[in-house]
Amino acid sequence: MLIDTHVNIHGEAFENDLDSVLNRAREAGVSPIIAICSRLSDFDAVRAIAQAHEDVFCTIGAHPHHAKDRPDITPDELIEIARHPKVVAIGETGLDFYYGHSPEEAQFASFRAHIAAARETGLPIVIHSRDADGPMAEILEEEMARGAFKALLHCYTGGPELARRAAALGAWFSASGIITFKKADDVRTVFAEHVPEDKVIIETDCPYLAPVPKRGDRNEPAYLPYVAAKLGELKGWSIEETARRTRENTLALFGRLPQ
Repeated sequence: MLIDTHVNIHGEAFENDLDSVLNRAREAGVSPIIAICSRLSDFDAVRAIAQAHEDVFCTIGAHPHHAKDRPDITPDELIEIARHPKVVAIGETGLDFYYGHSPEEAQFASFRAHIAAARETGLPIVIHSRDADGPMAEILEEEMARGAFKALLHCYTGGPELARRAAALGAWFSASGIITFKKADDVRTVFAEHVPEDKVIIETDCPYLAPVPKRGDRNEPAYLPYVAAKLGELKGWSIEETARRTRENTLALFGRLPQ
């Protein structure tokens, strides 16, 4: 079985056929899945889906796009919500300087609050990073020096330098459908050459980033095997070894998932 470590299934994209989507995932050998909270106000909807399905788990966090909505978020608020037994991680959080939907200072403050919550709870932190390799590496190094925490750079598209510095801190890296894209040679090189074998996991990030040959379609967890196949090709693993390794790596990261 494969584990989809990052899905966005609480919005309009899946409101009419979510049960069918989850059933197709299971039939494709994908279970469990982790439903991501990327806006604090969405947590109730994300949690409701997790509570309704035994093999769906969730996170609590605010994407950097939404850091401006609650720049004053505190670690204690996140910690309290994370007590729910279905919550397996803090995030999605991080830095996004490509779109700049939130001021940089708001992103920094929100990100550090999430890190503090991850450190206190022992839960991993799900990190989004775009056009922010230098500041991301610096914050991770600064914060890790204050006390260890488990970090996941999800849907990794950063460069080799951030990969090297994050790997030195023990971070995990998640491959998405982007590794199948025609123009993603740089991303494939990072996964092939710079991501440790025991720190790589997989995701769909659905409904976005559908992998080849589903490019252009609404993405869904049932398409995760295409990501796994490409990762295996890059690492020189069979599909069976890819499934085993990514599952073991995922369970080592997300301690609240059924072991």
